[in-house]
Amino acid sequence: MRMKTKLIHGGVDGDPQTGAVVFPIYQVSTYKQETIGKHKGYEYSRTGNPTRNAVEQYIADIEGGVRGFAFSSGMAALSSIIMLFNQGDHIVCGDDVYGGTYRVLSKVFARLGIQVTFVDTTDVAKVETAIQDNTKAVMLETPSNPLMNVTDIGAISEVCQAKGLKLIVDNTFMTPYWQNPLSLGADIVYHSATKYLGGHSDVVSGLVVVKDEQLGQDLHFIQNSVGGVLGPQDSFILLRGMKTLGVRMEEHEQNARRISQWLSERSDIVKVYYPGLPGHPGHDIQKQQARGFGGTFSFDVGSAERAERLLDRVNIFTLAESLGAVESLISVPARMTHASIPAERRAQLGITDGLVRVSIGIEDVEDLLEDLEQGLK
Repeated sequence: MRMKTKLIHGGVDGDPQTGAVVFPIYQVSTYKQETIGKHKGYEYSRTGNPTRNAVEQYIADIEGGVRGFAFSSGMAALSSIIMLFNQGDHIVCGDDVYGGTYRVLSKVFARLGIQVTFVDTTDVAKVETAIQDNTKAVMLETPSNPLMNVTDIGAISEVCQAKGLKLIVDNTFMTPYWQNPLSLGADIVYHSATKYLGGHSDVVSGLVVVKDEQLGQDLHFIQNSVGGVLGPQDSFILLRGMKTLGVRMEEHEQNARRISQWLSERSDIVKVYYPGLPGHPGHDIQKQQARGFGGTFSFDVGSAERAERLLDRVNIFTLAESLGAVESLISVPARMTHASIPAERRAQLGITDGLVRVSIGIEDVEDLLEDLEQGLK
């Protein structure tokens, strides 16, 4: 099946028990057993729930993996992945990542003995240099957040395979509709499904897909042991949202291309960070490893004061911390999503106080352009 068809009919297609076209909500905590240890596939909803199972089979199908997992948030998903490693293990992580990723690695797991080195993963040589004897994995976002740097997944995968390391890729920005990291050599792919997969600002969730059964068994043990699972109501909402992923992603990207080009032609914009622009340093790599460029990008207006004036004046863009929804969202990463990263570190990376990140929605693009025009004046 092609992707748009798979988004409608992938995974568990309807309810085999009743014939319901839409998989139902199994709002249940425990299940009757015929005898001790003999049940119909479910015994307790932390371990497994039919509605959550439908989401997990679905995401595994559309990402091309062997097993999927649904968690209560993107951070719960990421934290469960990190729990695959042991005290004393080392991870090489991209230096331009979501602020929550930086926070949990540097402030929580570092305290528990998991070491992390943050490097520019767009430079393969820097990744190789950062690998130590106790390195177990490389973790990256591509495109990255918020500077939209593009990492060659295949090239990093070759390094990982040569060194016996796991490659973990955050695919939140691209979604399975545009990019499939497992097919490019990744071992684990994860999403903040709160964003594009849900797509309607009405559910918080995280999804993980693994490429081999042993990883699946290990991650299920952690999911069941720690218990940060997605509930059946949220699983139902997420399933509903993902059905329209294809049509939404195409509209997001069409609008983002138009607006990013318009911004790049303005003399009052310092820089636009969007891989869909031909002048972006990662444009060609993105074309090779993905089928699209997404609907989120950043641009620098020159100062914190001007960024604040812009956010105060826009009417259609919503000032909010998130992305990937049908409505257009706007934020200043240095003061919002990436505020947990120290100021000196943000300065090193290029996350300036005048950097604005926009998640372009599916409104009429002319209305969005007019809103930005009046906000920038």
